[in-house]
Amino acid sequence: MNQLLFPLLTLLNEWMKPRYNARLRFLECQIQLLRARIDASRIVPTPQERDTLLQLGALCEHDIYDLLHVVVPETYRTWLRKSRRGETYKASGRARVAQSVRELIERIAKENRGWSYRRICGEIKKLGVLVGATTVRRVMMQCGLQPTPPLKQEEPPSAWTTFIKSHMDSLVACDFFSKKIVTLHGVYSAYVLVFIHLGTRKVYHSYPTYNPDGQWVTQQFRNASMWIEDEGLDIRFLIHDRDRKYPDKIKAFWKAEDVTTIPTPYRSPKANAFCEAFVGTIKRECLNKFFCFSLGHLHHINSVWIRYYNSRRPHRGVRRANDVLDVDFKPTSEGRVRCKEELGGVIRSYYREAA
Repeated sequence: MNQLLFPLLTLLNEWMKPRYNARLRFLECQIQLLRARIDASRIVPTPQERDTLLQLGALCEHDIYDLLHVVVPETYRTWLRKSRRGETYKASGRARVAQSVRELIERIAKENRGWSYRRICGEIKKLGVLVGATTVRRVMMQCGLQPTPPLKQEEPPSAWTTFIKSHMDSLVACDFFSKKIVTLHGVYSAYVLVFIHLGTRKVYHSYPTYNPDGQWVTQQFRNASMWIEDEGLDIRFLIHDRDRKYPDKIKAFWKAEDVTTIPTPYRSPKANAFCEAFVGTIKRECLNKFFCFSLGHLHHINSVWIRYYNSRRPHRGVRRANDVLDVDFKPTSEGRVRCKEELGGVIRSYYREAA
């Protein structure tokens, strides 16, 4: 039986070998085509891929040098020697840039659009971060930032927050807010125009009106101009939204006062954030707790609360350190603590009784 089976298997093997070899040659041809189209000059396998190749090579007793297309035979022999000595593979190439360093480079680049990657490299070295200029350039390109600013004479446009921070003491912002007035003839909306100086956070408010037409708004601009003069503020810019209540001659009026008007973009309340924040504060802390029955009633409530806001209310904004706006205020630790209530207890201000 064995004498008959062996020749039969030999014939079967000889019959299948050409077909099997043809399939191997077909696969090898495809590998060569793919290798010719790879842009990289060399392929660097990962440690896991190296282990897989060595395991497959062991099945052929590592007689695979004529089959190598990924690396040269000398490299494969180096892998084999290290594997026999039990050495572990280390990832090749340079170490990746830490995520914190990438975030720092991106932050500085976005905050300083006119800086080149070499300038940024020097800046972060001052912070104790040692990276090369080419690394900074590569990170900026990966973040979609231009490593080298265009060679132009004019400066790149400043970010809106940068403009605000640079001109806090010379900026005033204005905005309208409304409050329902309950009368015997029905419920009407009253409008108030407020101005806030960004540097000191002090606020001026107008007398409310049911009809904020152009003539009324212009008169409030005159009143605000006198308030600015009385406060001794050096104003150069006025921020306002694109509300249609503002008259067309708003720009001409403030130009005569040597003030440049800056309308905010459409549907961008954050561009006038200081004024919007004040309106939200006065409504939450005061107006939402009242029913108003006349314009005079509303004006009295506004006057009392804004006087408290401008003098005794602690402010919690950035760099305000919970201080009050009254520059003459001096905290003291002597005397009994008293509470002064206004507007029926809506305003509670604590102070120390003089000894």
